[in-house]
Amino acid sequence: MKKWNHIFCMAKSLGVLSMSCVLLFLCGCKAQLGNGLTLCNPVDLSYRFSLKDSTYREAADPTMVYFKGEYYLFLSKSGGYFHSVNLVDWDLIVPENLPVEKYAPTVMEMDGELYFTASLATDRIYKTPEPKSGKWELVTDSFPMVVADPMLFYDEVRDKVFMYYGSGAGTPMMSVELDRKTFMPVSAPKELFYSHADKYGWEVGGDHNTNYKHVGWMEGAWMTYHDGKYYLQYAVPGTEVKSYCNGVYVSDNPDGPFVLQPHNPFSYKPEGFVCGFGHGSTFQDRFGNYWNISTSTISQRHMFERRISLCPVFFDMDGTIYASTAWADYPFLLPDWKVKSPKELFPGWMLLNYKKQVETSSSLEGHSSECAVDEDIRTWWSAGTADEGEFISVDLGEIAEIYAVQVNFADQGAGSGSLSGSLSYRYLLEVSTDGVEWDILADKSHNRKDAPHEYIQLREPEQARYVRLTNVGCPTRNFSVLDFRVFGLMDKPLPQATEVMSAERNKDNRRKVRLEWAEVPGAVGYNVRFGVQPDKLFHHYIMYGVPGVTLNVLNADLPYYFAIDSFNEAGITEGKAIKFVP
Repeated sequence: MKKWNHIFCMAKSLGVLSMSCVLLFLCGCKAQLGNGLTLCNPVDLSYRFSLKDSTYREAADPTMVYFKGEYYLFLSKSGGYFHSVNLVDWDLIVPENLPVEKYAPTVMEMDGELYFTASLATDRIYKTPEPKSGKWELVTDSFPMVVADPMLFYDEVRDKVFMYYGSGAGTPMMSVELDRKTFMPVSAPKELFYSHADKYGWEVGGDHNTNYKHVGWMEGAWMTYHDGKYYLQYAVPGTEVKSYCNGVYVSDNPDGPFVLQPHNPFSYKPEGFVCGFGHGSTFQDRFGNYWNISTSTISQRHMFERRISLCPVFFDMDGTIYASTAWADYPFLLPDWKVKSPKELFPGWMLLNYKKQVETSSSLEGHSSECAVDEDIRTWWSAGTADEGEFISVDLGEIAEIYAVQVNFADQGAGSGSLSGSLSYRYLLEVSTDGVEWDILADKSHNRKDAPHEYIQLREPEQARYVRLTNVGCPTRNFSVLDFRVFGLMDKPLPQATEVMSAERNKDNRRKVRLEWAEVPGAVGYNVRFGVQPDKLFHHYIMYGVPGVTLNVLNADLPYYFAIDSFNEAGITEGKAIKFVP
């Protein structure tokens, strides 16, 4: 790591460092150094255990607003709403009279106040000038429509209020204009568009969009106005599948007509540790950057076992909106500047422990140790007990520079009567160069915070080969981990570049294409970039290990372009060759 420190010092002496980070791109995405604040999905919130079944946590359908210099996050079934000043540290506000136990809350800002309603509770609309107080005033309790998955939208350009809604299989997305004072409808409800899974692969059901017998479930409206255009997001094909995503239609008017954007889906991530970027909201931060916050799936103990994920959003020069989900479950920077490119946000820290050797104190049957390093949120390692001293240790294979660790707890053994007192996990996080002598990386033995996806960014990188997590106390019957993830860099060669060797589009089902590429020795995995124009490869599909994939997410009526990046613990090698598939 000495060579990076040398470059860092040179850059600093030349005055190229900002307060938040130094942007250094070598060999494609070799490294990005600095002291900026980073975040790693899923967002670490005190996800509440379901009131109906306390074996799993749930949160979904996020609405995020930046209001009076702070952030407010509203979620389904969370007992309140969250508040933050930096998008990292959150506290829960429990309001006095809001229907917070409903699904799909929506919040709109107008005239210095926030307005609130929720799914199947739209007969009541509330407002507040100060959400931090938890006090809300009833605007109306006689709204004549009770609809699912509403979205309130104030159009500042036209000084009008609209409600968008729709949730179901084979049902349309709808809109209705409201009086901005009484919130009563002033127009008849209007059909905007239907799902067309026969043409759009991302609307087909199933984890990999292959359940052609299932009519995709369309829901989760969200409207964004930008530079004269109205972008209406919708979620498909179902909250419980890995392919859960957001599509987008565009119009010159808030009530249409709407046209499908050529780049679709708008947000999409079906593989990796975090899967699914559906039903959410798009907002601007304090620096004017756009972000999408969405629902991600676990859906193992229950179909509504879900988490929340955040990714940056951009508009290109043609007005195309896209969410950058590449490396969305790796650490990324939270900027204090106006971002122009997704590359500015990636610090270059790679996953170091994918399928590396693991040692544990014990393992519960069906939850073996390798499940903690497989990048699959639907599998997990569990110790046999919750006793102090249960541990998991990962051998990275060689000494590496560690920048961050994410501990995702699995809550094994949670259930009726098993949860009491603090829901915090208490543990020690240690590192070693030889597996004999250990140094404490983080002491959480007195932790009182409920942090099921605790992400620890180190102030200084740590050189180590072994990383160990040891239980001090946990709130469930077993000490368990969904995945134990270590991020940093190894001093090894970058993988060679690769390219698509064959691309066969299914003649009978043009929503499907089979890609194969040259396998790269030393590569941990590959990132498939694709899009409908060679300069708009905005979609990403991460594959670990195998040099090939079948994609079922295409628009049957459009051509596509593909490129392949290879990556390992040293960084990413961008594929330059672009393959055209008519």
